[in-house]
Order: sequence, then structure tokens, then C-alpha cells
Amino acid sequence: MRGNPGEAGEGTVTCGAENVRRIAAMLDLSPFDLTREQILPRGWHFPLFGSHTRRSDLRHDGFPGLGVPMPDLGLPRLVLAGRTVTYDADLPIGATCWRRVGIEAVDHRTGASGAYAIVTIALQLGVAGQGLPSITEETKYFLLGSETPRTVKPGGGPLSLERFALTKAFVPDDTLLFQFSALGFNSHKIHIDRAYATDVEGYPDLVVNGGLSTLLLTEFARNDLGVRPRSLKLKFLAPLFANRTMTFGAEKGEGAWMFTIFDDQQRPAVEAEMSI
Repeated sequence: MRGNPGEAGEGTVTCGAENVRRIAAMLDLSPFDLTREQILPRGWHFPLFGSHTRRSDLRHDGFPGLGVPMPDLGLPRLVLAGRTVTYDADLPIGATCWRRVGIEAVDHRTGASGAYAIVTIALQLGVAGQGLPSITEETKYFLLGSETPRTVKPGGGPLSLERFALTKAFVPDDTLLFQFSALGFNSHKIHIDRAYATDVEGYPDLVVNGGLSTLLLTEFARNDLGVRPRSLKLKFLAPLFANRTMTFGAEKGEGAWMFTIFDDQQRPAVEAEMSI
């Protein structure tokens, strides 16, 4: 797979009720509470941004891309760095939607561990017949050398879980990772192939999808805080792993909620800001 800045693709997708029921079942909710023409819960749009990459066109690590191929820069490791999601309108369940995706930038850099790149992919999703997007995402990936450390150091000082008045712990298991990957048609091996994740990439276990962390955070906001996001900005600091506790901490600011997801050692793994 090879891609270049400015490369883009577009197509049509359906916000189908069957996928909505599967997401609900995955989240251990009743799959029949949401029906056609109701509004899709914010955060549940992720299957609509999934790629249709042929198996023969997958990267060596199984990553399918997001509708455009990831650039081949001789940097074998792929790590999610950040994501910004903006909700300008709701999607009705059952709606036909247009989908646009493009490589916005490829930023080549050199750090202490050698050459790396930051690839920015822009995605838009809107209801057919409406010109303005309902949901816009900007996703940033690190392309790294094989020996690059597997964490990104957070900016500022360390955070403590004790600072958050509202917290919730959750343990993502293998089944959840598989179901989320299947719904998004994401075959990146670090999420589904334990031998690859441990023996090739050097992780201690399967890596929790960044998109799954995002979904679980929006569900925490929706169900426990009664919060409906207008936008969400996430920075991924370090990987989270299957079968280990991840803890969500939330605090309310001026017009926004601030979140941190901690790993099982109570170290910050994800920082997020959710405007409401």
C-alpha cells in the first residue's frame, strides 16, 4: 500500500440498523432499543469510516487504512497519535451517507530514535443530499522505525487519578477487541493476533484499539455523565492492553469536560477534551 499527500477517495455508505444493533450488543446494551430513523448515538459512527481494502493490499501488519492507503516510507510501525472529532449534525439510523477521506499531510521528522513521520488523514461523513458534513474527523498516525519506543511521553507533569471526582474502571477483553475490530473492518494485527503483538511488535499483550478507547470514553460521557459532545480531541500517550484495567477520570471545565484514561498502573494513556 502506498499513498501520497492529497490522495483522496469518496463513496456512499449506509448507517444501517443492523450495525447499530451489533454495536449495542458489543456494549452489552439491548440491540433493539434503537430503531430505523432514530438518531445514531454520537461515537457510534466508526463502522462508516472503515476501509474496504482488499486483503492483498493490506500493510504487512494488517492495517487496512481509512479509505486511502497509508504512505510507504520504510517505517514499519504504525501508532495512533491523536484524533479530533467534530459533530455538526446527527445521523439518522438508516440514512444513506456520503463519505470523503484524504491524506491531508505527511510530516517527516527526526527524533532521538531516528526518522519518523506524522500522517494526517481527514474524513468527512454527511447525509446524502446534504452538502455539509455531519461528522468530521482528523486522525494522526505516527509511522515509526522498528526500534522506536512504544510510548509517547505526555506533555507537562504527571497526572494523578485522585484529582478526578468522577471515575470508572473497565477491563477490555479479547472478545471486545475482536468485535470492535470486526465492526470497523480493522485487521491491524496488534488488536487481534496476540503472537504478532508480542513476538513482532514487542507489546505485552493485544493492544486496545484507539477507536475503542474513544468509543468507551464517549459511552462513559453519555451514560454516566449525561454529556453529548459537540467535539472531541484526543491525544494518545501510551498503549492500553487487553485484559488489564483501564480507568476513566473526568472533570468539568468551562464549556468542556476533561478526561484522562489511565492504564492498569494508573499512568495516563489517553488525554481528551470534550466540548458540550
